[in-house]
Amino acid sequence: MILDIEPVEQARPRAVRRGKRIGMYDPPKVSKFKRELRQLAKNRFGDDPFDGELSVEIKFYRPIQKSLSKKESDRRLSGEHRPIVKPDLDNYVKSTLDALNGVLWVDDARIVELHAFKYYSDSPRIEVVVKELV
Repeated sequence: MILDIEPVEQARPRAVRRGKRIGMYDPPKVSKFKRELRQLAKNRFGDDPFDGELSVEIKFYRPIQKSLSKKESDRRLSGEHRPIVKPDLDNYVKSTLDALNGVLWVDDARIVELHAFKYYSDSPRIEVVVKELV
């Protein structure tokens, strides 16, 4: 499944004090990303999430910086140079798995095998492959 949305990393949750209670929430950028990704997945997949043991592969395609030379941009587009800069891959994974809970799978605890990759692209997106293991 190809989801045409620029990946956003999971940031540290924010805290707010309400009297004696402290509430935690996602920063606005992360919250917006999760809502939009969830809706994209619902539109493509429907409302029948996987409920067994799952193998998941996720490819994150992030944009190339505009300030690079043509030669370096070409290297990144070809996959010769992959993203070794922040944000970290695990932060992309966390925000994506959270957003897809209840849409592609009942709960991300069902995922027993996970493969994730970062690439550069002119068209930022997230590609997800889910396989139910027997």
